[in-house]
Amino acid sequence: MQEFFNIVVLISGKGTNLQALIDASHRSNYKISAVISDKAKAIGLNRAKISGIDTYVIEQGSFDSKLEFEESLATRISEINPQLIVLAGFMKVLGPQFVKLFRGKIINIHPSLLPEYPGLNTHQRVLKDKKKIHGVSVHLVTEDLDSGPIIAQNSVHVLPNDTVESLAKRVLEREHIIYPKVVESLAIGKIQLSDYDI
Repeated sequence: MQEFFNIVVLISGKGTNLQALIDASHRSNYKISAVISDKAKAIGLNRAKISGIDTYVIEQGSFDSKLEFEESLATRISEINPQLIVLAGFMKVLGPQFVKLFRGKIINIHPSLLPEYPGLNTHQRVLKDKKKIHGVSVHLVTEDLDSGPIIAQNSVHVLPNDTVESLAKRVLEREHIIYPKVVESLAIGKIQLSDYDI
């Protein structure tokens, strides 16, 4: 019997990267053991349920503090015991205590060629600065926002008539390709997160 590389995916919204991971998992060596959302109405939860994946909702508003929220999230993840935590549109900045607990086991995808344009509104900022190249980065999560070691990147050309929407659409298409490839590379040992200095 094949032994799969187990991952947990954290989401907050539509879950399009989650869907890309689900679609690719059918022909890959990784298995999505659970999907956890910090939003009860996240569309991505339906994507997981349709695919028969266990889902959990842990909302920060249900707790007295961010720390308590993260402790609950950490407890649930520890119970599932995945080999990798995949952030896919998870719109929370994880605190240092959580990151330290799962150090070297959390990856994120970000819509820019890091270290350029960390944070939000990357497409607007790229267009404002009249950049010719934009893209996507997969990186290890560390205590500092969007600054962990970069695992993979993919670039897109910024077209003269691009809008925020058209540019975002093309970047998202690249995300859907690169993220499953990185997870599969980790699953088969082609990439080792322990090789990255964090």
